[in-house]
Parts: sequence; C-alpha cells; structure tokens
Amino acid sequence: MATVVPKAASDGLAIEDSWGDFVAGRYREGKSEAEFRVYDAAAQPGVAEFYRQNHQFQTLEFVLAKEKEYFALNKGKKSIWEAAEYLNTLVDESDPDTDLSQIEHLMQTSEAIRRDGHPRWMQLTGFVHDLGKVLCLYGEPQWAVVGDTFPVGCAYSDKIVFPEYFAANPDSKSPELQTKYGIYEPNCGLQNLHMSWGHDAYIGHVARNYLPDEALYMLRYHSFYAWHQQGAYEHLMSDYDKSMFPWVKKFNPYDLYSKGAAKPNVKELRPYYEDLIAEFFPAKIDW
Repeated sequence: MATVVPKAASDGLAIEDSWGDFVAGRYREGKSEAEFRVYDAAAQPGVAEFYRQNHQFQTLEFVLAKEKEYFALNKGKKSIWEAAEYLNTLVDESDPDTDLSQIEHLMQTSEAIRRDGHPRWMQLTGFVHDLGKVLCLYGEPQWAVVGDTFPVGCAYSDKIVFPEYFAANPDSKSPELQTKYGIYEPNCGLQNLHMSWGHDAYIGHVARNYLPDEALYMLRYHSFYAWHQQGAYEHLMSDYDKSMFPWVKKFNPYDLYSKGAAKPNVKELRPYYEDLIAEFFPAKIDW
C-alpha cells in the first residue's frame, strides 16, 4: 500500500471552516424559507464555489466508484486514536491565527456531549464523527469530503443549499435519475440510498461493526441537513429511519455549535478517551 504523506491543507481547511460557519448559521433554529434564501445569497464566494463544485461533480457514477474504493477498507489498520493523530497532520497553513488542533476540535464536540450527561457511546460518537475527514489526506478534494450530503440517483430537493448548481451535474440531464424516487423504491430506507460521497459515509462504514445503530445514524447522516433540518426525502424513509431520526436531531446541535467551546486539555483528557475507545473498539480497525 502506498504511503500517504501528511500535507498542508492550503486553503482546504479554510474552506472547511467557512463551510462549517455557514452551515451553523444557515440551520440556526427559527429561520424561515425566505431567510434561508437571503442567507445563501450572502455566502462567502469560497463557500458558494465549494457548493458549485460539490453539486456539479457528485454524480451517481462518482459515488458508486468511491463506495467501491473506500468501503473495501484497504487503507491500512489504525486505532481510533491513531486515526485522530493522523487527521492532526492536516495543517491549515492559510490561517496563522488558529490554535486548535484537529483532535481538540473533535474533543470540543465530545466534551459538550459528555457535559450534558449523554451515554458513553454518544460521547464517543462525538469524538469520531469527523474522523472520516482523513479522506483529505488520501487526496480527495474538499467537495468529496465535507458539505451537505444528499441522495444521488433521484430528484434533487430544492431544500438542498444552492439547488441551482445541480444544473451542471450530468445526472440532471438523465430523466430516470430525476424522478421523485429515481432508482429507489418508496420508503426503501436510508440504508439503501447512495448518499453524496464524503466523511459521513466513510466513518459510518468504518465504525459499522462497533457502535450501536443510533450512533451509526448520527455518523452517516449528520450532514444530511435537507432531511433532518428541513424534512426533505421523507418519502424514502422507513419506519426504522423514523425511530432513529430523534437521535440524529439530538446530535445536530453538538455538531454545529460546539466549535466555540473552551479549548480542551488533550493531555489531561486522553486517558478518559483511550478508555472510552477501548470499551467499543478493538486495538486497531480497518480503514
């Protein structure tokens, strides 16, 4: 297996941070549909360009190829902590003022969940939920790592941010892929959908044998904002999806709004997290 050399993110993490700030503002509770449109129009040019690329290139063919490539889990064996340290090598050279490492960002989410007294599996979910961003270190572009996720292979919802950018996606010219159900069946269940490729799908697959279903739903669908924030694609949900939906909603505020929390002390907290990880994961897992 080829060695992946840690690299600087250049403007990559700057886009990721800008996207994160954009999403946190866009989905703040209480916004009307009109306010969503106003907020989108005021997006930073870099965020708008990110969505333009994401919506243009996330085709069904692309997603199927990435699922085949990454669901094979042939990137080597690492422990969860090793994966977090590997993600830590993603350095944002474009932002000299940042003083938070990637691990500290992960701990902000998990510590917020822990402070509110949620179960240990949910605390761990907060810690691992962004580990799929190691896709950046495997050479994937930002538009194939972060961003709002959506099903491919069926009509695009107008609830997805910047839906007009889908006009450049080749799938938009395929009538069979632009019906309400597309390649799917009514109420087929989210587990049968091919979601736009990114860190959610990857970490959800990596962790599939180790965490409870509630956690896996949080991992797989935490960026599916058109669904869990605006009610899109309910016609594809199964009864089981409906039973899992409250857990995704419960996780969402920690994903969006823990970024400004106090800087965690990694050295002090590491023993707690090593014990937490060992409770659910073996020493090393396939990535």
